[in-house]
Parts: sequence; structure tokens; C-alpha cells
Amino acid sequence: MNADAPGPADLDTTTGLRKRIDTTKAHPARVYDVFLGGKDNYPADREAAALAAKANPRGHLDVRHNRDFIRRAVTALTAETGIRQFLDIGTGLPTQQNVHQIAQAIAPESRIVYVDNDPIVLVHAQALLTSSPEGRTDYIEADLRDPAKILEAARRILDFDRPVALVLAAVLHFIEDDEAHPVVAQLLDALPSGSHLVLSHLSADMNPAPINKVAETFRKRGFSFVLRRREEIERFVTDNGLELLSPGIVASRHWRPDHAADATEVRGPAPEQLDHLDEGRYVSISEATDEDVNIYVLVARKP
Repeated sequence: MNADAPGPADLDTTTGLRKRIDTTKAHPARVYDVFLGGKDNYPADREAAALAAKANPRGHLDVRHNRDFIRRAVTALTAETGIRQFLDIGTGLPTQQNVHQIAQAIAPESRIVYVDNDPIVLVHAQALLTSSPEGRTDYIEADLRDPAKILEAARRILDFDRPVALVLAAVLHFIEDDEAHPVVAQLLDALPSGSHLVLSHLSADMNPAPINKVAETFRKRGFSFVLRRREEIERFVTDNGLELLSPGIVASRHWRPDHAADATEVRGPAPEQLDHLDEGRYVSISEATDEDVNIYVLVARKP
């Protein structure tokens, strides 16, 4: 996908996609959009977000800390490691800052492929995920559970003879173990030496009471929701022979903090459906403490 304006075929595709959007059921990408202060969500998504906010009034900090971790990880891999290709699965709705914006600001020739299974994400991707002239971006509508389809389509843009960063941000907790581990193994097996895994994952290790309540609200709406312990998350590294980068597997706010301005900060009062947030407002991630964080993160290298 490049910066060219969409042609008639693209517009036809967009119309078709909009017809397939199911507004009656909550979708993780759109629920996250609610917590990020976005407008691209529906009553079912807002209801799910409201129940999650009631269960954990500072839970939006996990969503926004996750986005800030992605910024730091992509920056480090692009600027320090020389990675120029990213495969971002479960990308969610476009927000500030997207992987291609971060990477191409440092290395304009970077190539990024986004993957999600919600038609509304593709509609927005077609409109907003435009590449730098030197680089490329593309979007694949696919489910993480279908790695063969993802890899086949990603090869249109990515060169699998050169290192690729596989980004799995806050997506694996929606998949049970019997699918999650084989899927990650198949994806990593297709990538060459020097590739990296960027992973974030919700866990009940740190603050079990609120995050378990949140998990229950999602499960009642038909989502799989697996809160893996640290040692279970580490299996995605050890089972695939990866090497952890410093500082290892840590709470999101402790992975190479740079104290940059919060690109995800939402100013003003929260939407009415999120009136269960502390004091009815979004809290800056700079105000977060360890008691607010329920997400582990890591970056690991394939030897």
C-alpha cells in the first residue's frame, strides 16, 4: 500500500468491507479504540469497554502502556538493530503512533505489513496507512490462527531472506495454548536468522483481582481470554530458541523507559460510557504505578 489515492476498485472493496462489519458484537480492536479515546466503535464495543472499566477503573493504562512499549521497541529495533521489515499481527485500528510511522521516521525505506481480522480496521488502513515514498506498507485481512495465509500474503511486501520483526502486541491472550504456541512457532520458523519477536501479553501475576474481573467480562462476550503467567509467556521465547534482549520479560512500563511525551494521551473527561474510570477521566501513563500494570512485554532475537 502506498500514498496513491484509492481507485474505483479500492472504493468497491471498501464498500464491501463496510457491509461485512458486525456492529452487534464487540471486537477487541474496537474495544481498544474506546480506551484510546477513538471514535471508530459501536455500542457493543462501548458496552464491553464500560464493563471492563467498571472491573478495573485504571485498566486503560494497560492499553496505552502497550502502545507506548510498541513505540519504544520499534524505535530500538530500527535505530539500533537495523531492522527494516515489520509484520504486525493484530494491529488494531490506526492510532498514534503506528509501526510504519515510527520505523519510517528513522529509516524511510522500511517495509511494514499489518494484519487484522476486523473489516473496519481494513477500511481505515486503506485510508490512513500510507507509506513514505521510499518504503512500503500493506494490510492483510487474516486471523492470527491462519499463519500460512499471513505468511503467503506478507511475502508480497517482505523479503523473508532478510530479518523481520514479528509484532504480536496484546493479541496472544485471545488464543488458547493449543493454538497459540503452534501459531507462533510457524510464524517464527518462516523468518530468517536476525529476526525479532516483539510481544506483549496480559497477565494476572501482578495485580490479579482487577485483571481477572476484566477477563471475565470478555469471556462472557464470547472471547477467549488467557491470562498467562510470566513463565508461560517465556515459553514463546524458549520453545523457539530465541534470545531475550535486555531487560528481558518485564512489566510494560519498565521496558527501556525513555519518558517521552505520551503519544496516546487522551485529554479531558472520558466518554460517558467510561465513567467508571478513576475520577471519570483518563490518567496519563506518566501517573501509572506498578499497581496499574498487568501486561508483560519482551523483545527477543532469533539466532
